[in-house]
Amino acid sequence: MGRPFGIPVYVSPTWLIVAAFITYSFQGVVAFWLPELSVPITYVVAFVFAVLLYVSVLLHELAHCVVARMYGLPVRRITLYLLGGVSEIEREPETPGREFMVAFAGPLLSLGLAALGFAASRIIDPGTIPGVLVFQLWFANLIVGVFNMLPGLPLDGGRMLRAGVWKITRKPGTGTVAAAWAGRGLAVALVAIPIGLALATGSAPDMTFAWSVLLAAFIWFGATQALRGARVRARIPKVNARALARRAIAVTGDVPLAEALRRAAEAQAGAMVVVDHEGHPTGIVNEVAVEATPESRRPWVTTGSLSRSLEPSLVLAADLEGEPLIDAMRESPAGEYLLVERGGEIFGVLATSDVNRVFSGV
Repeated sequence: MGRPFGIPVYVSPTWLIVAAFITYSFQGVVAFWLPELSVPITYVVAFVFAVLLYVSVLLHELAHCVVARMYGLPVRRITLYLLGGVSEIEREPETPGREFMVAFAGPLLSLGLAALGFAASRIIDPGTIPGVLVFQLWFANLIVGVFNMLPGLPLDGGRMLRAGVWKITRKPGTGTVAAAWAGRGLAVALVAIPIGLALATGSAPDMTFAWSVLLAAFIWFGATQALRGARVRARIPKVNARALARRAIAVTGDVPLAEALRRAAEAQAGAMVVVDHEGHPTGIVNEVAVEATPESRRPWVTTGSLSRSLEPSLVLAADLEGEPLIDAMRESPAGEYLLVERGGEIFGVLATSDVNRVFSGV
């Protein structure tokens, strides 16, 4: 839809669902406050409210992104969808203080819009279309700001809680786990409280209860994803290129696959590097392609035909480990990487499948 501050903004088709729902629900409010308007016009005003509400959500997400960029964090995009908006910030802040500020920026902006709207509603005639829109918008932004500050992931308040626990324990993973479980508790409360009120008053569940269930499901899913992410990040320090490297043999591209596999078995190597006749590496034989080649054809297939050209991004330092290693692999996704020593000597081959096994716990 545009690139404010250079950040791509996308609108999911699911927004049309919530826009239709808001338009239908808000039409009655417009008709009540402005009875002189015809029915079609009340629907138009209600739709304008839906659009302005999501403009507020966009500004909320932009606040997150602008602060993130101030700290040098790359932002991929903003997406507006059924339940609001999401900012895709590609890297986590390096300190709990920065984490808190990035998270707090969104609710702060929403509360600021609510304050401005409230001040404007004191001046604008409430019996006019602008008066009704301004009143409803400041109230809606107040709800958005307060709701997002609830202490549980994936809400902004959950990230603020994570930052606080991170600051106290000096462990970001501990902060994530604490905030995620708080999010799960919040999800349960969003369902349990309306049910308790309904039982106490003897009333039947209404559309508000349906939205509570939907929000609870969203929060529970987000909290669960955060817990899984915390478990994955806890394994990152265990990712060591040297420790995971496969011993590799060097073969020229014209060597038959069967002969190359025989040499690899003899040398107890788990990978093959294609070199030119001067011994310079030019490619890595793809493990998946080798496994897919029937044994009957291996004497007639050359290793060079099953290799991937060795681009500079596929050559990694053998002493990489942890986050820097993951970042290097993320920048150039591949099945295998050539590991070299500082002097350029071949150390071995790092297979992505071996790295994945570290994260899966296999």
